[in-house]
Amino acid sequence: MKEKITKINRTLFELETGILLFGAVCQMFVFLLKDKEAYSLGLWMGILIAAISALHMWWSLDRALDLPERAAVKFMSTHNILRYLFITVALIAVAISRAANPLSAFLGIMGLKAAAYMHFITKKISTLVYGEEILPPLIDEPAEGQDR
Repeated sequence: MKEKITKINRTLFELETGILLFGAVCQMFVFLLKDKEAYSLGLWMGILIAAISALHMWWSLDRALDLPERAAVKFMSTHNILRYLFITVALIAVAISRAANPLSAFLGIMGLKAAAYMHFITKKISTLVYGEEILPPLIDEPAEGQDR
């Protein structure tokens, strides 16, 4: 199982972990409401939408980095619009179907934003799963004996 998890991009793992943590914290407050089922279903639908959006964001960024600059900008703009259309259509579908609470679905979608702010927490979880991150030095130091 750990081999499968460590194959996932570390930043995506941290973002998805943050989204799930946000959903778990929000779920604790759902128990205080009267219509628990509708609020809970809406929340987790929103969390699912946020997780899919994060995956799509990672995928489109990964693809765009291999393109020339002009093509990358067009590619990213197109995929940003597609992602926002998906979110909008999903929220409208939740509101029209009345199967779940649209406000709690919106709260779940905002888990994507909350996860970005929880990076300091998810970084610790990522370190437990992946191990310590080793980054290359920002400035190359000259070797011994070379003039500066």
